[in-house]
Amino acid sequence: MKLLFLLPVAFAFLSACATHRNAPAETVTFETTGWHKLANQTYSPSGWPETLNADVYLPDREGARPAVLLVHGGGWQGRSRDDMEAIAERLAASGVVAVNIDYRFAPQYRFPAQLHDLQVAMHWLHENAELFSVDTGRIGAMGYSAGGHLVSLLGLVAGQGGELDSPHGGERTRPVAVVAGGTPSDLRKFPGGRLVPEFLGGTLQEHPERFAAASPVTHVHAGAPAFFLYHGQLDWLVPVDHATDFYEALQAANVDSELYLLPLRGHATTFLVGRGAVTKGMGFLHRQLEAAPMATAREGSR
Repeated sequence: MKLLFLLPVAFAFLSACATHRNAPAETVTFETTGWHKLANQTYSPSGWPETLNADVYLPDREGARPAVLLVHGGGWQGRSRDDMEAIAERLAASGVVAVNIDYRFAPQYRFPAQLHDLQVAMHWLHENAELFSVDTGRIGAMGYSAGGHLVSLLGLVAGQGGELDSPHGGERTRPVAVVAGGTPSDLRKFPGGRLVPEFLGGTLQEHPERFAAASPVTHVHAGAPAFFLYHGQLDWLVPVDHATDFYEALQAANVDSELYLLPLRGHATTFLVGRGAVTKGMGFLHRQLEAAPMATAREGSR
């Protein structure tokens, strides 16, 4: 009983000791609403190499609403969208349409297949915006670990005209804001191991250009979407310099960005007991999406 009593105190202490760079002056207070879930909605186009589904969480709120694409982790080759269910429910309860997706796994499907999956998911969301009451001018993205890597790439390459932006990308696939946790931002920092070579189809020595192209930090540019990065300071699987270096690159390019570092957390524990970081990330998304012009306003200004 005594241990159970002390747990909330310990979590509050750890949250208080977190480092938040470029923190906003004000916190966001969420208005709660009811929501309902549309499960197993197929978002992949006809003829796609694998049928991919999404769970769509719809707030019980009138009018066009902001949306967030959610992407799970798992080393690009495992886990499921169930991992992001709790976050999807929290977003929906705060009035945001949450789109929690599958994607194809390595090593059967290698990069950039997974990025292409996210891109077609964004197109699908635009195409079904009326059905889901989504304002297409206010769509964000959020992911953890491999999911953080994929949403970061999604935001950084969209509309830039490079190889990763074609043939499935384009301006429609650009989120207004990205929340990325535990993100492997520079795959060149993994010269060995199994997961990254299986994801990219070879080693760093064999494919240095591919490792660079698959690294979000190499795609940072002025005008990129806003970024909220969070990371455990004791993460040995994806060391914390992935977050700090990525943040410094974003800052150098004058990209609106925040960095939230959690003390005494590793890779798994940052995700499993990182509710405070998720709350901060949700606040960031709400600020960015609410500040973005609605799609109808954008169209009217053309």
